[in-house]
Amino acid sequence: MIDLPFLADICRPTSSKIVMLVVDGLGGAPSPETKKSELETAKLPNLDRLANRSAAGVTTPVMHGITPGSGPGHMALFGYDPVKYLMGRGVLEALGIDVELAPGDLAARGNLCTVDGNNNITDRRAGRIPTAESAPLVEMLNDIEISGVDAKVYPVQDYRFVLVMRGEDLSDNISETDPQMVGVMPLEARALDDASERAAAHVRAFITAAGEVLREREYANMAMLRGFSLLPELPDFGERYSLNPGAVAAYPMYRGLAKVVGMRVIPTGMTFDDELDTLEEHFDEHDFFFLHYKPADAAGEDGDFNSKVRALEALDARIERLVEMKPDVLVVAGDHSTPAVLGAHSWHPVPLLVHSAWTEGEGIDEFTERACATGSLRNLPATEVMMLGMAHAGKLLKYGP
Repeated sequence: MIDLPFLADICRPTSSKIVMLVVDGLGGAPSPETKKSELETAKLPNLDRLANRSAAGVTTPVMHGITPGSGPGHMALFGYDPVKYLMGRGVLEALGIDVELAPGDLAARGNLCTVDGNNNITDRRAGRIPTAESAPLVEMLNDIEISGVDAKVYPVQDYRFVLVMRGEDLSDNISETDPQMVGVMPLEARALDDASERAAAHVRAFITAAGEVLREREYANMAMLRGFSLLPELPDFGERYSLNPGAVAAYPMYRGLAKVVGMRVIPTGMTFDDELDTLEEHFDEHDFFFLHYKPADAAGEDGDFNSKVRALEALDARIERLVEMKPDVLVVAGDHSTPAVLGAHSWHPVPLLVHSAWTEGEGIDEFTERACATGSLRNLPATEVMMLGMAHAGKLLKYGP
């Protein structure tokens, strides 16, 4: 883990390469009709073959019973204690779209949403409104003026945007306005301590103004904010592990995650094929790559079981291309589970594979939750995955005398 005492003494640079593929929302749960999860339903011949030649297990991102956000889920896989290094999504989204943040800037991740005549939310993501349509709406929000603070709004992707406030004495201990469900009104931003009262008042003023700007629209007629955060101070990923890390991720938040821990973010296109092209092009430049796959999570959050199955099958069709790049260690992991039956992130354990010259297989015939849980890695904290990858890559020396 990143805080292991004397970690710098046991990590050593080598020519071996680690690729960590994070399948967002990888894990699922059984369908009531078939009693099979999305992974158990999907046809995954390439992942199944890889599982047969790998060490397998399941990970717990935070702790048993805790449902993690994408930020904590990824931070755990990178070896950061997600409780100690909890950060809001706002900073991650802002860094992911190359917004220059100064110390003291307050950032929040925004959603365009749809409310009815009673101000009850009917769609938290406004139908996943495309960027071409949402960008002009975000520009309208950028005209909002808040007394006592400089507020700027930036489009991210689809229904997402980032709000950045610059002013004096801004704190980030503020409750989010997204209730994470439909049929209820957006929440009011509240200060969770005395130091955050000023910032919370600015947030409430922004939300009120956003409602006025958008209220005549049939959909995407309201905005919600969450993930309030300031720039964190974190141990540098590359320095602590003696790695030269690169990140290939299409979605802004995950580029922000990589940037905030000190990885080099390599520009890429919007599809996973684009990401694989980028990885292949830059494969000789780094000894560690974080590679991100988003579609499984999006389908799970939409509650679309069949779409998540198709997203997993689409990933499987590209696994052999990744294997053919011959990383010395290939880790296939997930930041959290997103069962379509819940339509949201969940607490369920997440399948894990570690493949290297040191794994000959252990009788796991398929890449599913139940099969991986019987593997030699069993159920382990996600914070231990990096150390396993480092060990398999021959990058760790003996610890202690």
